[in-house]
Amino acid sequence: MTDRADVYNPGAIESRWQDKWRNAGGGKGDAQGSPYYLLEMFPYPSGRIHMGHVRNYTIGDVLARYLRAKGHDVLHPIGWDAFGLPAETAAISRGVSPAKWTRENIETMKGQLARMGFSYDWDRELATCDPAYYRWEQLFFLQMLEKGLAYRKKARVNWCDQCGTVLANEQVNDDECWRGHSPIEQRDLDQWFLRITDYADELLEGLETLDGWPEKVVTMQRNWIGRSTGVEIEFDLEPTGDKLTVFTTRADTLFGATFVSLAAEHPLAARLAEAGDRQCEVDEFVDDTISMSASERSQGKEGVFTGCYAVNPVNDRRIPVYLSNFVLMEYGTGAVMAVPAHDQRDFEFAESHGIPVEVVVEPVSGERLAAPLSEAFVEDGVLRDSGEFTGMGSADARKAIAAKLASQGKGKEVVNYRLRDWGISRQRYWGTPIPVVYCDACGVVPVSEDQLPVVLPTDVALLEGGGSPLPSLDDFVNVGCPACGAQARRETDTMDTFVESSWYFLRFTSPGESRTPFDSEQLSRWLPVDQYIGGVEHAVLHLLYSRFYTRVLRDLGWLEVSEPFTRLLTQGMVIKDGAKMSKSKGNVVDPDELVQRYGADTARLFSMFAAPPDKDLDWSDRGVEGSYRFLSRVWRLATDVIAGCDSPAGDPGDTALDDAQRTLRRITHDTIRRVSTDIGERMHLNTAVAAIMELVNAISAHRESTGQPADDVTSFATATMLQLLFPFAPHVTSELWERWAATSLESEPWPVLDSSALVMDTIEIVVQINGKVRSKIAVPAQISKDDLEELALADDRIVGLLGGKQPRKTVVVPGRLVNIVA
Repeated sequence: MTDRADVYNPGAIESRWQDKWRNAGGGKGDAQGSPYYLLEMFPYPSGRIHMGHVRNYTIGDVLARYLRAKGHDVLHPIGWDAFGLPAETAAISRGVSPAKWTRENIETMKGQLARMGFSYDWDRELATCDPAYYRWEQLFFLQMLEKGLAYRKKARVNWCDQCGTVLANEQVNDDECWRGHSPIEQRDLDQWFLRITDYADELLEGLETLDGWPEKVVTMQRNWIGRSTGVEIEFDLEPTGDKLTVFTTRADTLFGATFVSLAAEHPLAARLAEAGDRQCEVDEFVDDTISMSASERSQGKEGVFTGCYAVNPVNDRRIPVYLSNFVLMEYGTGAVMAVPAHDQRDFEFAESHGIPVEVVVEPVSGERLAAPLSEAFVEDGVLRDSGEFTGMGSADARKAIAAKLASQGKGKEVVNYRLRDWGISRQRYWGTPIPVVYCDACGVVPVSEDQLPVVLPTDVALLEGGGSPLPSLDDFVNVGCPACGAQARRETDTMDTFVESSWYFLRFTSPGESRTPFDSEQLSRWLPVDQYIGGVEHAVLHLLYSRFYTRVLRDLGWLEVSEPFTRLLTQGMVIKDGAKMSKSKGNVVDPDELVQRYGADTARLFSMFAAPPDKDLDWSDRGVEGSYRFLSRVWRLATDVIAGCDSPAGDPGDTALDDAQRTLRRITHDTIRRVSTDIGERMHLNTAVAAIMELVNAISAHRESTGQPADDVTSFATATMLQLLFPFAPHVTSELWERWAATSLESEPWPVLDSSALVMDTIEIVVQINGKVRSKIAVPAQISKDDLEELALADDRIVGLLGGKQPRKTVVVPGRLVNIVA
């Protein structure tokens, strides 16, 4: 590329503007303006940004620049989700410490983000691996421990062998860990948990207030919390005499229960096997089942008879008790009554084990269900063969049966949740130390608050197998007990990295505060986050945890808000060759190479124009080239206009304009309306770019048709175009503006819409004959229906086509068309 003024050369201008913005301390709004907290999910410092980062952060930057121009005081920070397994794994393979690897990556990625022209407030930068950050996380943990919201217990947990650590339930999907490893094992380990279940109802109810969230995300969280109302029913067991409590949401089917299923881990399993003389068969089944993943068990239909029976409390019927691999101890009571006629999994289990199938609910249509059934009837209906409840509808029967069981002391209505407490212990090194010690005399003892932070040692030798080196570090492990002073052992598990990301957005409000985690005035000014932007893959991970953590900190007295994010945009993925970009698929586009060839503004513009923000973007090299050509065209057009005008013209108003000028002014104001709506209300950034492109076409057409390269309307339209394009392509627009005006484009207010300019004196009407377009006519905008019909029928082309025939009917749609039925 050359340095000629009439040739667009991004390499010659972008670095200069990035230096200017950095030296000016950019990324801040007008402190006198109304506050607006805008945040994209902060990145993991993996080493280099990818096109997904470019798209995500460009969306945020477009909105930030627009809001500043509208006069808002915009908080737009950036930081680093710096702890985690990937850094540890990469450091082992490279023979360096995770701390060194992470810090180097942060510096590399900071440079890449700066080269994209993102307007962050870098004064608020934070990294979660800094002791100054995680000291407060440790304080929150101690306060949760004191309140009973953090606890330790032995539990069956998800274990990923490749990660070498425990995973929370939310981090496992279809027998894969959230990083794509499989299979997931089940192990019994002592773990630390946070009582997210204490907030299940509030988290569920809060979803109803999130009008600014995608319904898909709200539904995913609602389903994950999984609230179900049902009845706990007590069955007597024979011959042991024990009581067995089962949970069901279908008490209306109780008369059709033909067996009971228990989880393999149920505390009564061994006792029943012994009483039924089935120890060998049961022990073998239990060993096989507990080695299965939760996903495998949920698909299972295997079981073993214990040799014992349960007595149905409503009809005294003895039914066999089985252990079944699809029953999980974590849900309900770990025992379910099985009704094969009205539950498909029970039906398939019964068929494979020769258990009777008895219909007790039939369709409301009156259809009689006759044996043998081909499948279970699972809908609500009308009860049959159910004693005094026969003939009742399912909903009424559920209430009536529950009431009778309660009166007999055999049952009660309860609410259950799919949600389980959040296991935060990780058997890895690179994470926040859990601030407790273990003393033989005192048990679990919290570290004193004045001893925080418990600092993670960074000068350590990592283990080749991936295990944590912390247990072997005597200086770290061996400490005095805070309670009695005796020798004690420090906890060597670290916290799940999702803990750090559950509150980072709060710390951004006062990241330099050293005496307390938050400045209360800053919290009041900025919270909640007005607009949050990130991937839908975090719907039941980060987003759910953040909602929980915000409520916990509220109840601990740190916050006043309950919901952290008012609006949420989940951006789509970047797709190339039919698949998400990834190194393993060989379809990655390097942002640095793209910027070097076309410039950052081209990369930004393409990533906004190619698809709506919430949809997947299909990569197109031709599309990138098209965006570059458009910016080159803007450069040439603006350069020509600037050469003919001393400074940008303001709105010339409507007086003394000819028709061509009035049309261009109207198009300019209509573009202001469209772009403002598309950015500020709809977040349809692709159509905002399309509107700007149409304005460029209109300016060019006006100049060509009038032969006037730079009249006042052209100057006004060009200046407006640069202002509207600025959030998308800040470098090229700033450069052109500086060559034209005495002010900085970044300090210019957003263009003001004159709604009166949108009113058209004349409009174009389509004239159809029998539904086919035959002509177009220009008519006064306020023309009446009768006059419009008269003009359409008088049009020369229509007269000729009708050939003297009288229309059978004429349909007039004001402002749009006239259809003549011949």
